[in-house]
Amino acid sequence: MADKVFIDSNIWLYLFLQDETNKSKIAEEYISKNANNSIHISYQVINEVSNQLVRNDFKEDIIRESIEYMFKICTVCNFSKEIILSASSLREKYSFSYWDSIIIASAASSGCDILATEDMSDELKIGRMVIKNIFKQ
Repeated sequence: MADKVFIDSNIWLYLFLQDETNKSKIAEEYISKNANNSIHISYQVINEVSNQLVRNDFKEDIIRESIEYMFKICTVCNFSKEIILSASSLREKYSFSYWDSIIIASAASSGCDILATEDMSDELKIGRMVIKNIFKQ
Protein backbone atom coordinates (compact mmCIF):
# COMPACT_ATOMS: atom_id res chain seq x y z
CA MET A 1 0.00 0.00 0.00
CA ALA A 2 1.32 3.45 -0.93
CA ASP A 3 2.20 6.00 1.72
CA LYS A 4 -0.20 8.87 2.33
CA VAL A 5 1.88 12.00 1.82
CA PHE A 6 1.18 15.55 2.99
CA ILE A 7 3.09 18.04 0.83
CA ASP A 8 4.04 21.34 2.47
CA SER A 9 3.87 24.74 0.76
CA ASN A 10 7.59 25.02 0.05
CA ILE A 11 7.54 21.92 -2.18
CA TRP A 12 4.66 23.35 -4.24
CA LEU A 13 6.46 26.68 -4.56
CA TYR A 14 9.54 25.01 -6.04
CA LEU A 15 7.23 23.31 -8.52
CA PHE A 16 5.30 26.43 -9.56
CA LEU A 17 8.13 28.97 -9.45
CA GLN A 18 10.38 26.74 -11.59
CA ASP A 19 13.68 28.37 -10.73
CA GLU A 20 17.02 27.19 -12.02
CA THR A 21 17.81 25.04 -9.00
CA ASN A 22 17.67 21.30 -8.82
CA LYS A 23 14.94 21.71 -6.17
CA SER A 24 12.33 22.52 -8.82
CA LYS A 25 13.10 19.26 -10.59
CA ILE A 26 13.07 17.28 -7.33
CA ALA A 27 9.72 18.82 -6.33
CA GLU A 28 8.23 18.04 -9.75
CA GLU A 29 9.45 14.44 -9.63
CA TYR A 30 8.23 13.93 -6.06
CA ILE A 31 4.75 15.31 -6.76
CA SER A 32 4.48 13.35 -10.03
CA LYS A 33 5.62 10.15 -8.31
CA ASN A 34 2.95 10.55 -5.62
CA ALA A 35 0.14 12.00 -7.77
CA ASN A 36 -1.40 8.57 -8.31
CA ASN A 37 -1.13 7.77 -4.63
CA SER A 38 -2.66 9.81 -1.88
CA ILE A 39 -1.38 13.40 -1.67
CA HIS A 40 -2.85 15.54 1.07
CA ILE A 41 -2.68 19.28 1.62
CA SER A 42 -4.58 21.82 3.70
CA TYR A 43 -6.25 25.11 2.91
CA GLN A 44 -3.28 26.73 4.65
CA VAL A 45 -0.98 25.22 1.99
CA ILE A 46 -3.21 26.52 -0.80
CA ASN A 47 -3.32 29.99 0.79
CA GLU A 48 0.44 30.16 1.37
CA VAL A 49 1.20 29.03 -2.19
CA SER A 50 -1.34 31.44 -3.69
CA ASN A 51 0.04 34.33 -1.65
CA GLN A 52 3.59 33.65 -2.84
CA LEU A 53 2.45 33.38 -6.47
CA VAL A 54 0.75 36.78 -6.12
CA ARG A 55 3.93 38.22 -4.58
CA ASN A 56 5.91 36.83 -7.52
CA ASP A 57 3.63 38.65 -9.98
CA PHE A 58 1.92 35.57 -11.41
CA LYS A 59 -1.17 36.39 -13.46
CA GLU A 60 -4.47 35.47 -11.81
CA ASP A 61 -5.33 32.89 -14.48
CA ILE A 62 -2.06 31.06 -13.73
CA ILE A 63 -2.76 31.24 -9.99
CA ARG A 64 -6.23 29.78 -10.56
CA GLU A 65 -4.75 27.00 -12.73
CA SER A 66 -2.25 26.19 -9.99
CA ILE A 67 -5.01 26.04 -7.39
CA GLU A 68 -7.15 23.84 -9.66
CA TYR A 69 -4.18 21.51 -10.19
CA MET A 70 -3.69 21.15 -6.43
CA PHE A 71 -7.38 20.39 -5.91
CA LYS A 72 -7.33 17.90 -8.79
CA ILE A 73 -4.50 15.73 -7.48
CA CYS A 74 -4.83 16.23 -3.70
CA THR A 75 -7.17 15.56 -0.85
CA VAL A 76 -7.67 18.85 1.01
CA CYS A 77 -7.79 18.71 4.81
CA ASN A 78 -10.36 20.92 6.52
CA PHE A 79 -9.34 23.12 9.42
CA SER A 80 -10.84 22.07 12.74
CA LYS A 81 -10.81 22.63 16.48
CA GLU A 82 -8.95 19.33 16.88
CA ILE A 83 -6.16 20.49 14.53
CA ILE A 84 -5.78 23.79 16.41
CA LEU A 85 -5.57 22.00 19.78
CA SER A 86 -3.22 19.36 18.42
CA ALA A 87 -1.00 22.12 17.00
CA SER A 88 -0.86 23.70 20.45
CA SER A 89 0.33 20.42 21.96
CA LEU A 90 2.95 20.06 19.22
CA ARG A 91 4.27 23.57 19.88
CA GLU A 92 4.49 22.80 23.58
CA LYS A 93 6.32 19.51 23.06
CA TYR A 94 8.59 20.35 20.09
CA SER A 95 8.77 24.19 20.02
CA PHE A 96 7.55 24.35 16.42
CA SER A 97 6.42 27.69 15.02
CA TYR A 98 2.70 28.42 15.02
CA TRP A 99 2.27 27.81 11.27
CA ASP A 100 4.50 24.72 11.15
CA SER A 101 2.55 23.19 14.04
CA ILE A 102 -0.71 23.70 12.13
CA ILE A 103 0.80 21.98 9.06
CA ILE A 104 2.04 19.04 11.16
CA ALA A 105 -1.29 18.71 12.96
CA SER A 106 -3.15 18.83 9.62
CA ALA A 107 -0.91 16.13 8.15
CA ALA A 108 -1.36 13.92 11.22
CA SER A 109 -5.12 14.51 11.21
CA SER A 110 -5.20 13.37 7.57
CA GLY A 111 -3.57 10.07 8.58
CA CYS A 112 -0.45 10.76 6.55
CA ASP A 113 2.64 8.59 6.82
CA ILE A 114 4.98 11.29 5.48
CA LEU A 115 5.06 15.07 5.78
CA ALA A 116 7.18 16.20 2.81
CA THR A 117 8.80 19.57 3.49
CA GLU A 118 12.10 21.36 3.39
CA ASP A 119 12.30 23.38 6.56
CA MET A 120 11.34 21.19 9.49
CA SER A 121 13.14 18.51 11.49
CA ASP A 122 14.08 15.87 8.92
CA GLU A 123 13.29 12.30 10.02
CA LEU A 124 11.43 13.42 13.16
CA LYS A 125 8.71 10.90 13.89
CA ILE A 126 5.44 12.21 15.28
CA GLY A 127 3.05 9.38 16.00
CA ARG A 128 3.09 7.17 12.91
CA MET A 129 4.12 10.06 10.64
CA VAL A 130 7.68 11.03 9.73
CA ILE A 131 8.82 14.47 8.57
CA LYS A 132 10.90 14.09 5.42
CA ASN A 133 13.11 16.69 3.73
CA ILE A 134 12.83 15.50 0.13
CA PHE A 135 15.85 17.61 -0.87
CA LYS A 136 18.26 16.05 1.61
CA GLN A 137 20.48 13.49 -0.06
